[in-house]
Formats: sequence, C-alpha cells, structure tokens
Amino acid sequence: MKVIPKERGIYSFSRNHAPVERVGLGELVMLETEDAVGGQVRSEDTPLESINWTRVNKATGPIYVEGVESGDTLIVDILDIELAPQGVILVVPGAGALGDMEYKPRVRMARIEDGFVVFRDVRLPVRPVIGTIGVAPEDGSIPTAVPYRHGGNLDCMEVTRGARLYLPVYVDGALFAAGDLHAVQEDGELCVASVEVEGRILLRFGVVKGRRAQWPIVEGPDHFSILVSDEDLDRAVRIAAEEAVKAIMRARNWGFEDAYMLSSLCVKIAVNQVVDPKKGVRAIIPKTIVSLKDLLSSA
Repeated sequence: MKVIPKERGIYSFSRNHAPVERVGLGELVMLETEDAVGGQVRSEDTPLESINWTRVNKATGPIYVEGVESGDTLIVDILDIELAPQGVILVVPGAGALGDMEYKPRVRMARIEDGFVVFRDVRLPVRPVIGTIGVAPEDGSIPTAVPYRHGGNLDCMEVTRGARLYLPVYVDGALFAAGDLHAVQEDGELCVASVEVEGRILLRFGVVKGRRAQWPIVEGPDHFSILVSDEDLDRAVRIAAEEAVKAIMRARNWGFEDAYMLSSLCVKIAVNQVVDPKKGVRAIIPKTIVSLKDLLSSA
C-alpha cells in the first residue's frame, strides 16, 4: 500500500500539476489529509481574521493512475475513512445560505468520540464525507473549492465510506486528488462549513475504458446519483434532470416523453450544498431503472 502524506497537496485541479505519486489499478492507496482550514484553527479563541484563506481546501495529490487514459471513467472505491479526534466548524459573515444576515464570526470545536460527533450538547452519529475529490479538468485550472464536471468540492453526503465514485477522465493518468474531510454533513451544508477534520482515506482505483461520465456519479447499494454543479441552483436542477431523463431513454429505449414521465415517479432530486461558488445537486436513480452503461457516454 502506498501512503501519501498531507504535505503533498494542491489548491487547484489542473493538467499542469506534476503527479506526486503513480499507482496501479487495484493498488491500495492511503491519503493523509488536512482539514479544510489547513490546521489553522486549534481552539474556539482563534480569530477568523488570522486565517490565511489561500491555505484552505487542500487536496492531497495529484496521483497518476496507470492504465487510465483521456476518454475513460476513473472508478474510485472509498474503502475506509479515518478521522482525527477533533474537528472544527465555523460561520463567516457573508458566507453560506444565510450569509446576507447579520451575525458574528464564530468558531466551534467538535469532539469525535465513540462513533459520535459532539457539537456543544448535541451528539450526532459520525458519517464521514470526502468534501473535495476529483481529477484534472478538461481545460485550465479550477480551485479545489469549486465543484464541476471533474469533481472538486462536491460536498455530497453520499461520497462516504463504502461508496464507489465515477469520475470523467480528461488527461492520461487522471491526476486524482482528494481532501476536505467532514465528520458529518447533511444535505445543503447550510452554514458554509461542516465539521472539518484531518484524517486518512483508503482508496482503490479502477477504470471503465472508452466511456466517460459527463458528471461525477456516486454508486450506492441500490441507486446511482449524478452530481451536477452550477452557479445557479435552478440550472443545476435542470441539468441533473436532463441527464437522468437521457439515461432512462437509453436504458429503456424509450422516447423523451415516456422517460420524462417515469422520472417523476422514480428520480429524486436532492441538494448537496448551496454554499460553494457553484451549487451542487444530485439526481438519484434506482438501479432497477438504469445501469452504469446507461449513464456513460462513448469517448
């Protein structure tokens, strides 16, 4: 197993980054990760004005995955996520779903113990999430804080231990990176942060040759979720709905009208987060309706 330390990381996804490691298909890889604020908050007395915001949302990597080429789909099996015993959550005026309201900047530390996250006197079951996970985009450089077709700051609660993620590949080797662990997160991530925590991620890579996902896809036990991001939440919903209907059309060999009607009966639209530079939604489709091949396009 290869272990990649948290010091070897990036703050943007780009084909121009040199890989920090090369791994083979099926090889176990452990990523050590910083918390989303770069370890800069260690107590509730930390003033937010002391934070260097250029050091946030670091992703460990990038990794060159042997045998993966442009036009493929990278398979990422999330085998395990280990968390540090303490995380941090914060609110920043002007940020989050209610950023236009008047409130003070504040930091809270949260303990992680016995399978629970302890926030003040509230205990919530731990459900770790990989907030930022992706590959080099097709063009240019995209900050790790921004989600898009390549992945990035997806902040989706389904990207968790035991899930399988499918990412479109735009450059040979994919140049994969991940970080920004959350100890627990609910859909929406309303206040701009979750319980941000250091940790380690155990991964294994695979590939679908010659077919490429149009957007990141998460596979759960009984469904697929298409993860779509856009500056406008309504437009993100429209794109996700269109992708779901097209997949149903391919799966059933139906015309648009029937597939569109079936989407009302079996496709769920959920909001991943409303706080990043691009808002995130997902279209959740049962495996009884579509298969993976219905979700991928020929290169």
